[in-house]
Amino acid sequence: MPELNFPTLLPVILLATWACVLLLVDLAIPRDRKGWTAVIAAVGLALTLGLSLVAPLQPESGFSNMVVRDGFSGFLNALFALIGLLGIATGYGYIRRMNIERGEYYALILFSVTGMMLMAQATDLIIVFLALELLSIPLYVMAAFAYPKVESEEAGIKYFLLGAFAAGFVVYGIALAYGATGATSFAGITAAITSGTVAGTEFAYNPLLLTVGAALILIGFGFKVATVPFHMWTPDVYQGAPTSVTAFMAAGAKTAGFAALLRVFASVFPSLAADLTPILVALSALTMILGNVAAIAQTDIKRMLAYSSIAQAGYILMAFVPFGSPEVRATSVASGLFYLVAYTLASFGAWAVVIMLEQADPATDAGQVGKGLQIADYAGLGRKYPALAVAMAIFMLSFIGLPPTLGLVGKVYLFRAALEGGFMFLAIIGVLTSVVSAYYYLRVVVTMFMRDGDPQVTRESWLEITIGATALLTVLVSLSPAILFEWASQALLKIF
Repeated sequence: MPELNFPTLLPVILLATWACVLLLVDLAIPRDRKGWTAVIAAVGLALTLGLSLVAPLQPESGFSNMVVRDGFSGFLNALFALIGLLGIATGYGYIRRMNIERGEYYALILFSVTGMMLMAQATDLIIVFLALELLSIPLYVMAAFAYPKVESEEAGIKYFLLGAFAAGFVVYGIALAYGATGATSFAGITAAITSGTVAGTEFAYNPLLLTVGAALILIGFGFKVATVPFHMWTPDVYQGAPTSVTAFMAAGAKTAGFAALLRVFASVFPSLAADLTPILVALSALTMILGNVAAIAQTDIKRMLAYSSIAQAGYILMAFVPFGSPEVRATSVASGLFYLVAYTLASFGAWAVVIMLEQADPATDAGQVGKGLQIADYAGLGRKYPALAVAMAIFMLSFIGLPPTLGLVGKVYLFRAALEGGFMFLAIIGVLTSVVSAYYYLRVVVTMFMRDGDPQVTRESWLEITIGATALLTVLVSLSPAILFEWASQALLKIF
């Protein structure tokens, strides 16, 4: 069956099969030894990471040209596998400590990562939607994983209802795109735009219908990456969900959403840039402004990082704005990919620190959490646990974009992409909002090193490894960023 070409989806097939087998194997693992489930899941992700790193640079399509395996998908699939491994590392001790350990947790991570990877390989809008649902449904379940904790159940239902609503926009947008061009494949839509006729007919394609469809798809993806005004769910879901789930969601869902944006819009809709670019500029500017300003008022560390995540989406979206310019497109998209790596490392590191300080509240039922989540609870961390405080400071500096961190290099690339695309006003907003963000990020640093307190920390080996590795990479990669940026650029050369 050469038209299927199974090797194009080998990483996805491997991980999906591994997740299904893991569910069966977990039935035979005793309740007090669910750590083995985590180990088996990590092995599957490690194998998937290896397959992704050896992805061919020359595109290989399969399944009637509905998916492709190329350098772009190889870069992102490797990042998704890393996100899955970090998600397991941060959740391994946390779910046991909070008395919510169940083997399904790790299978849900694998299924969600499978959807993320399929999203990066999709070359058909139908596959994009299927991948979106495959990555989202496990996250809905994981957000409510800490039942009977009311906040967790509320987070799960909010995420599910709003996610289903946003998915409706994507489906309607796909329907309009099909009605305008007679195709759902990227190649078919591009051919209809080029020829000016609906696929297989002599009727002229409808550019207005296609523009409306693209705008609706943008709304659906905007919810997934949490851009303003589609961000309302983020603070409540991030705060109510188990913190290890929030860490996985913050990096994984956002990266997958931007992967779809990059693949779909840069490959299919460049001709609509004149209509869509003003919308993207407004979304990016509003997201940066609201995310940073709202974060200032937060005293809960999870809500502060939630609004921080919204602001970071605005910065990443800034690199995507020039997608309609052939001269700048490849560089701008590569800049976005580069910053996604920087954000993933700093995000997982910061959330791992939050997990170490979060304590179960003995005054509540099993599974209830909430102690150690106020920024004031970090007072004295620099004196009592200096290495942990230094690592947290590195992550905060990376979010701001200060040396010596990868966030600084990433923001330089983002601002350069905006300037090269002719969006100086947007770059100025990015710089000014980064200055604003320094207030609430440095507030955490000041609290750790300049306030007296007695913070309680739960020492867990996998959390310590995660924090140490992400902190080191955040600093070391910033000293030689050209290697990572070249990898992203080479991957993109095979797309455009």
